[in-house]
Formats: sequence, structure tokens, C-alpha cells
Amino acid sequence: MLELVLPLFLGFLALYLLSVRFGRTRRDGEPPLINGWIPFLGKAMEFGKNAHGFLAAHKEKHGDVFTVLIAGKYMTFIMNPLLYPYVIKHQKQLDFHEFSDQVAPLTFGYPPVRSGKFPGMEEHIQRSFRLLQGDNLNNLTESMMGNLMFVFRQDYLTGESEWRTESVYQLCNSIMFEATFLTLFGKPAHTSRHNGMVTLREDFVKFDTMFPLLIARIPISLLGGTKAIRDKLINYFHPQRMSPWSNTSGFIKERAALFEQYDSMRDVDKAAHHFATLWASVGNTVPATFWAMYYLVTHPEALAVVREEIHGVLQVSGIETDHNRDIAFTREQLDSLLYLESSINESLRLSSASMNIRVAQEDFSLRLEGERSIGVRKGDIVSLYPQSMHMDPGIYKNPEIYKFDRYIENGKEKTDFYKDGQKLKYYRMSFGSGSTKCPGRYFAVNEIKQFLSLLLLYFDVEVLEGQEPCTLDPSRAGLGILLPASDVQIRYRLR
Repeated sequence: MLELVLPLFLGFLALYLLSVRFGRTRRDGEPPLINGWIPFLGKAMEFGKNAHGFLAAHKEKHGDVFTVLIAGKYMTFIMNPLLYPYVIKHQKQLDFHEFSDQVAPLTFGYPPVRSGKFPGMEEHIQRSFRLLQGDNLNNLTESMMGNLMFVFRQDYLTGESEWRTESVYQLCNSIMFEATFLTLFGKPAHTSRHNGMVTLREDFVKFDTMFPLLIARIPISLLGGTKAIRDKLINYFHPQRMSPWSNTSGFIKERAALFEQYDSMRDVDKAAHHFATLWASVGNTVPATFWAMYYLVTHPEALAVVREEIHGVLQVSGIETDHNRDIAFTREQLDSLLYLESSINESLRLSSASMNIRVAQEDFSLRLEGERSIGVRKGDIVSLYPQSMHMDPGIYKNPEIYKFDRYIENGKEKTDFYKDGQKLKYYRMSFGSGSTKCPGRYFAVNEIKQFLSLLLLYFDVEVLEGQEPCTLDPSRAGLGILLPASDVQIRYRLR
């Protein structure tokens, strides 16, 4: 027995001594420091297992600002949402793009944009995001409406009104993936649907499963067949393959034209950028759609109110609902669906676990409220973790409970939320913050509205009995919308 125990003991002792010898020590003016006893990894395993619980426990112990070693990076967490504005306004000393330009190329397989090899490209890419917002959103919304209607019509609005069974995530994924793809990248020549869409979606899911490890900078060569899957996904967007596609969005057209201006950019690099756009457009939207649908179908009262609201908007326009006729919602009609939007925002509050990251560009003192300030070192990460705010009972009464009308007050959108008697500037942060907010957030919310509107207009939907309530899978904590730990079976039929 001693032969087994002694080597283990010596191994743990060696790790402990290494952590003491090479671990960082706290300087005057810096937040409390939590190194952990495993060199480099620090508290990565505990954070990955239950990020929300981990941060809540350390907030209780150390206060609302503290620094943790996680997988080789020192991360300073700001846990009080009243302090968020002080972080977000420091765009000079705290930069998001340094982190994204290091991680995204490794994840999606294209060369760094900021390397100097492609002068001016980053600025042009940022400007292209305007095509996802404002008046440009009208064309995208109209196109998405038509493509959603097309996929519903082809795959689900068929047969008689008998009950059919399906899993919620599969339903959301199959419809939203293809409709979003058609909206952004267009249709193939001589046909309405891309060949191999099911295989593309399945390969995407395989890649997405490994996404947290890629973001953690685990070499793709160590992740089994992930590189082969990524190469296959990238090849789908080869310029020669995309060239005959029609009805491509202005957003993709502008980016494709931009890439053509750089002779040093290989075709495979252009394709990798398009693949990254596909991930950005569905990687979080599909699980967000799942949770929005799941919470509605498991809360009949909410579903009834939302369905009545959708019918009411159509009746005002004199549109009758019939599964034999197509329906199209204008952007203005979608904007008027307050209860539907509130229900979506509530599901996002309960399911989002994004981490707003900034990288310190220099040693500096981060001024917080009043005379309070903290020391931050160059290269450290300053992070906001909004899930802790979303689940704060001091902001949201009974935060663990789904309340579909939580964001409505006196017939209007509710925007006044308070902590410790002070109004919050940031109270819901499912899409990031400041200049790093998701540029496609308006399009994402609109397409979820469109999907749910068509679903509720055309179908009766019920959750099959005997299933446990769906829970969150914490493995993607920090990366956006959490996936469900298991899928949910429903039955549906034409109304």
C-alpha cells in the first residue's frame, strides 16, 4: 500500500512546491489573488466544473473584485454590475480584440488579421457589421422570413394533422441552421437547397463539441479527428464553390469582395473566414432558440399569451392564419411583439453564461467608484461574468424562476432594474457589452421571433410526459448560451 501512496504524495508535494516557487504574489493595491495549487492550471478545473458557483463562493469570501489563475491566465473578475461601466469605458487600456485575434485564428484556421499581413482588413471587417443593423436589417429579416417559411413548408408543413414526435433541439437545429445558412450565404445554382446540408450540420455539431477546447488553446492536433472535420467544413465555403450561389446577403458579399483585395490571402483562408461567420451566426442562436421554445412549451400560460399576441398582430393587418398559406412578418410587426420578446430575453437571462473579456495593454490603476481603484498588470484579463448578475436576487426577484413577462411594465418594455437602490446601466448582457457587443444581436433576436411565431401559429406543441426538467450543461461556461444537458421530447401537430 505504501508503494502506491508514497509516489502520489511526492507528486502532490512537488506540484505544491512548484506553485509556491513560481506562483505570482499579490502586490499592494491589487485585488485578492487566488493561485490554486496546480501550476499553470490554477483553478481551471473548478471553474470549468461550475463557473457560476465557483465565482459566487469566491465573491462571498473575497468581495466583488478578485484575481484567479485559470489555465495560465490571471483573470480579474468584476462581480458587481454597478462597477461594469468603469470597466467598459476603459477601451484604451482594456482591449477585447487582442484576445479574439489570438484565439479565433487558432479555432477557425485562418491567419491572424492583425498580423500586418493584411493592412486595413480589421477596420473593413468591423465596418461590414453595419450590414447586420439599422435599415440593412430589413432585407435580412425579409430574407430570413422567407427561408424559415420555406424550410417549415418543405419539412414540417406536410401530411395530415396527426401527432408527430420530435426532440426540441433537433427541431430547432434543423430549421434554424438551414434557414440561417440560406439567408446569409444564399442558394445554390439550379436548386433551392444545398446538397449535403444534413452532413454539414452534423459535422458542425462535431466541431462545436470541441469548440470549448479550441478556445482554451488546446492544439487541434490533439483533438482526434477535429482538424479533418474543420477542413471539411472550411472546404464547403471555397470561393469556387460559392461563386454560383445566388441571393447571397450583402454582408457576405462585402466580406467576400474584401478578401479578394488581398493577393496574399489564400482561398482556404477566405473559406475559413466564412466558416467562422457560420459559427457566429448559429453557434449561440440555435441553443438560444432551444431555450426560448423550451420555456414556452413548458409554461402553458406564457405560451397562450404569446400565441394570442402573435395572432393579434396578424389580425390588425387583416391576415388570416392557415397552414396552407405562407405568412410573413415585417420588421415592424416583430418589434411590436413585446411579450414574445420578453419571453426570449427571459430565456436568455436563464441560459446565457458569456464572459466579457478585456486584455490589459499596460500596467495601470483601474478606477472604480469613488476613490476606489485596483492595480491591473499588463497581459492580465479583466472579466465581467453577467450570469452572476442575471441570477442575483437583489436585482431579479426569484431569479431561478422563468417569468415570461419579466421585461414588461405598464404595457412597455421594462428597462429599470436596481441593485442596492441604484439604477443599473447594464442589467441584461446576453450579447456582450460596449463596443464588443455581438453585431448580429438584432438579427438573432428577430430570427428567434420569426421561428417561434411560425411554430406557434401552425402547430400545437406539447412536452411528452415523464421527462425530468431540462438543465444547463456547464461545459461551455464563459462562451455564450449554454447547451441543454439533455434533449427534450415533444409532440406536435398542425393546428
